[in-house]
Amino acid sequence: MAGSEISLDGSRVLIADDNEQNRELLDAYLADQNYEIMMAADGKETLAIVESNPPDLILLDIMMPRMSGYEVCEKLKSDPEKSRIPVLMVTALNEMGDIEKAVKSGCDDFLTKPVNQLELKTRVRSLLRVRHLANERDRLLAYLEEMEQQVLQSKG
Repeated sequence: MAGSEISLDGSRVLIADDNEQNRELLDAYLADQNYEIMMAADGKETLAIVESNPPDLILLDIMMPRMSGYEVCEKLKSDPEKSRIPVLMVTALNEMGDIEKAVKSGCDDFLTKPVNQLELKTRVRSLLRVRHLANERDRLLAYLEEMEQQVLQSKG
């Protein structure tokens, strides 16, 4: 794969924000990227979507009803099956304490509102590439382990 461009087309991006206008804006900013966009209006809905149709990336607001973005992120990062889903916090909160709390909750990156479209696209693309490469590494490691077992069995 060295030297070749990673295709991110069809990557599943979950936009979780209680404000419909914010969800629509982020969706519009990413519209030309060929991602599959899913939306959630609160923390509990976010977790339900992650359970039923795991995304490749979550854009997560902090201030949401039923469960804050901090709580959602902590739950995801404490679950071994979901902990590798990148979380990009997108929030109006921009005090250093808010950023520190977001990082402690496990987020992978942080953007403050109002969001710059180029910055959003760049960070989303970067996090999706990391996710894709980690998945590819896991696939290759599983393949190598399988090949190793076959070699050991053929010698035994």
